[in-house]
Amino acid sequence: MDNQAIAQELVEKAKVALKQIESYTQEQVDELVYAACLTFREHADELSTEVVEETGLGNVEDKRIKNFGTADTMWQNLKGKKSVGIIDRDEENGLIYVASPKGVIISVAPTTNPNITALCNAVFAIKGRNTVVVSPHPRAKKTTKHTIDLIRETFKKMGAPEDIIQMATEPSVELTQELMKAGDVVVATGGMAMVKSAYSSGKPAFGVGAGNVQTVVDRGFDYDEACAQIVESRSFDNGLICAGNQSIIFPAEDEERIVAGLKKNNAYYMDDPVEADKFREFLFPDGKHINSKAVGQSAVKLAEMAGMAIPDGTRAIAVRGSKIGAEDALCGEKMCPVLVILPYHTFEEAVEIAKTNLLYQGAGHSAVIHTNDDAKVEYMGTHLPVSRLLVNQPGIAAAGTNPVFINGLNATTSLGCGSWGNNSISENLTYKHLINISRIAYRKPGAKPATQEEIWG
Repeated sequence: MDNQAIAQELVEKAKVALKQIESYTQEQVDELVYAACLTFREHADELSTEVVEETGLGNVEDKRIKNFGTADTMWQNLKGKKSVGIIDRDEENGLIYVASPKGVIISVAPTTNPNITALCNAVFAIKGRNTVVVSPHPRAKKTTKHTIDLIRETFKKMGAPEDIIQMATEPSVELTQELMKAGDVVVATGGMAMVKSAYSSGKPAFGVGAGNVQTVVDRGFDYDEACAQIVESRSFDNGLICAGNQSIIFPAEDEERIVAGLKKNNAYYMDDPVEADKFREFLFPDGKHINSKAVGQSAVKLAEMAGMAIPDGTRAIAVRGSKIGAEDALCGEKMCPVLVILPYHTFEEAVEIAKTNLLYQGAGHSAVIHTNDDAKVEYMGTHLPVSRLLVNQPGIAAAGTNPVFINGLNATTSLGCGSWGNNSISENLTYKHLINISRIAYRKPGAKPATQEEIWG
């Protein structure tokens, strides 16, 4: 069959399953979500090993943490929330809210986080009584298929339709495009080319933007604490998470203390201009785009590939930046454990540096500030083009999932970046984005037209 026929067949099966579950109660839906999350958790170890073997990206131990943690937070975040039928009543305004499914969800999963993306988007879809077809990255099709097969087998044992969740077993760009045209809604988690394609599919689409999480450390903050969180975030899974910190913008007079904090947390500081230029050329051969061989590799492996020697056990490489924004490729997104560190003299200058870097790459995504001054938090939050500003947290907490489930953001693998990042939402994707909500409107008790005096007086 050609790609169009394959896509149509998958979507038709999904529509049959959709019809079979349209009468499911909230309890039945939640049983499916619970079962999917628990099944994923029970196989988190083997999935962690096989995804690294197949893709060559990241590291097994952090994949384990990510897999176990995602299963936990998905269920913790979704249980007890209404998504079927009447989900809310506003007695004061005479409104009743009714949830309905959007239909067949096409989920595009990236090679960087194939297992957890498949799980997250699947349970978001199922929570709203939708069905889902996953289109994986070709480099991660085996481990993604294993994830989907495990959930399908669980649903079969429960007596639920297996085709609630399906996958394109031989994925390609062309097949993914056909799926996006044939489905009802697209969730595109991956590269910007795929996100752009999703928005061009003619169907409602939720995409993500590039990450380039800028980090401002306030003067006088506990530098060791800040460096510990930044290195943890930048090195986690070899830097594959889009919400990992990408920079340290620090008080110029305290460079020695910042460097000491980095070294204390097993980061290698590269301040020699010749060494930094050599590493920069390896990382960005054309001066702009990252070397694909560097993506998802450890700090030690990166140095080795660049012809350098750094201590074993180094978790991240911190490079002293030369310029900001587009004038230095290190100020953009780096999907490996590399930080750029940049000095500032005033707090306003620090925010301007962060803004310049974000406008170069990553506008709309996230930023981090380490401070005890709420006024500075609000200044940064109102001056940066970001959808999330994290206060005294690792950047990876922007996804709202374990290992740092420490804020009120929706747990997700898809972080919307608003119009800054050419996205339709400026928040973390969740199940609410995959349901239609009808509003039943009664006449408000005692309502009467306002007088001109009441309106304009």
